[in-house]
Amino acid sequence: MTVTEKAESLEKKKKGGFRETILLLITGIGIALLLQAFVVGSFYIPSESMENTLKINDRVFVNKLAGPPERGDIVVFKGWNGEDTIKRVIGVGGDQVKCCDSKRRITINGKPLDESSYLYPEDFPSGDKFDVKVPPGKLWMMGDHRSASADSRSHIDGPGGGFISVDDVIGTAVVRYWPLGRGTIFTKPDSFAQVE
Repeated sequence: MTVTEKAESLEKKKKGGFRETILLLITGIGIALLLQAFVVGSFYIPSESMENTLKINDRVFVNKLAGPPERGDIVVFKGWNGEDTIKRVIGVGGDQVKCCDSKRRITINGKPLDESSYLYPEDFPSGDKFDVKVPPGKLWMMGDHRSASADSRSHIDGPGGGFISVDDVIGTAVVRYWPLGRGTIFTKPDSFAQVE
């Protein structure tokens, strides 16, 4: 092989390596965009309505393939004003959600809910009384910082009765990844396991 042939061969390898790198980069970006669109999304916490579970400027990953939301899940959904909103699912289709019993607890299907593990310190389960039957395919949503949350209670007199459609759910929050010092995986509070 002559020097010229060696140089041409080396040049072809460089061009092939560059093309391969560009192709891999484009493929990686495409996969990342597909994951963001259909599997996992990132959500920024803009308000105090979910404190102390989530604070202003926290960031969470949302699983868009989690399936239908269940009681106790923290979900991102298209809110009452059309914006992405994050709240906790308190009631699902068929549930009777009421506030409050003689001990000032919310009840679901007659069972009192112990919310001490996530309710904002010294906040009450609700300052407003309500008694709602969640329609099929709908959710009753509440923030963990009840006195600072515009949730289902605030929209009870609106066109949808305060309920959110399951179809409006973007995904279930699975992990807080920012700030790093407060990173945590979200689990369903035990109190919801008592509800039938």
